[in-house]
Amino acid sequence: MKEDTEHRHEQEKDIVRRIREQDEQALRDLIDLHGGLLTAIVNRYLSGSRQDREECLDDVLLAIWNHIESFDTERNSLRQWTAAIAKYRAIDYRRRGLKERERHSDGELDIERLRSTDDEGLRARSDVEDVLEQLPEDERRLFERYYLEGVPAKEIAEGLDVRESWIHNKLSRGRQKLKRIWTARNEVHGE
Repeated sequence: MKEDTEHRHEQEKDIVRRIREQDEQALRDLIDLHGGLLTAIVNRYLSGSRQDREECLDDVLLAIWNHIESFDTERNSLRQWTAAIAKYRAIDYRRRGLKERERHSDGELDIERLRSTDDEGLRARSDVEDVLEQLPEDERRLFERYYLEGVPAKEIAEGLDVRESWIHNKLSRGRQKLKRIWTARNEVHGE
């Protein structure tokens, strides 16, 4: 037992030294040594798709690679240090996923997605434009200026000679109306 612990300690020292020297094989050796533990930790804290868990694990390995200089053998074993990284990365991924789901469930517009120029962004923009056409002209123009053009509410309010709170109120009511339209539309299309 003591020999196994000493052997593992020597393996860890060698892996740390080689990662610090940017030896990619050392990362593979780390995976061989502690990959099962790291995977188990990620799976415990992150119950998403397999792709999400694999992405998180890749991020854990990248964090180990990029922050190996902060590893201190006096404070932790490599096993403990990498396990802590895996735990906190998985928790971060879980939080991000929850925020993403909350944003979509609240019916909020994903502005970054609308502004992107890839196929998904173009489809999203087309879908939003279709739904916006269901609004009266003045409400549609308000949404376009605020969400698509990025004009601040204060500036819009000054241009219309109204209070900024009125703009936010109109936007809030408009979001609720759009959410009803969007939900009805997706139910009709069976999405």
